[in-house]
Amino acid sequence: MAEVREIFQLFNDSSVQEFLFEQDATKIALKKEFGATPATDTGIAEGSNAIASSAVIVQERSNEATVASPKELVNETATMVREITSTMVGTFYLRENPESDPYVEIGKKIQPDDVVCIVEAMKLFNEIEAEVHGEIIDILVEDGQVVEYGQALFLVKEL
Repeated sequence: MAEVREIFQLFNDSSVQEFLFEQDATKIALKKEFGATPATDTGIAEGSNAIASSAVIVQERSNEATVASPKELVNETATMVREITSTMVGTFYLRENPESDPYVEIGKKIQPDDVVCIVEAMKLFNEIEAEVHGEIIDILVEDGQVVEYGQALFLVKEL
């Protein structure tokens, strides 16, 4: 999973728009979806605060030597992994206060309107919603860490 996360981060930081990686029986297809509208493949309403800027498609296949396009992978039994990103610069918090339970943890199933964390900026606490139906598979930042605009906070496996 660390290698997938590293590939994902390198892709996000680059100007490359599409990327397909194949090793053994694993394929990863990446495609940037900037400027998405409600009518696009993302299915996320325009103006969403935590829209994922990229998608990762990971699929285990038998030892085939062919390379499939991202659309072919999506049409098969693929797992779509999306990022939930920060909508601003600030301090990331997984809990409403130090005594409360975290909003999410790895393995938790989430709905699009679920609050997954808070980003505090200039004493204003801004709730970040999931914007996707899925399961948290990784938390990419530490509680109390300063985050940047657009920084990936969570990886979510779409359901």
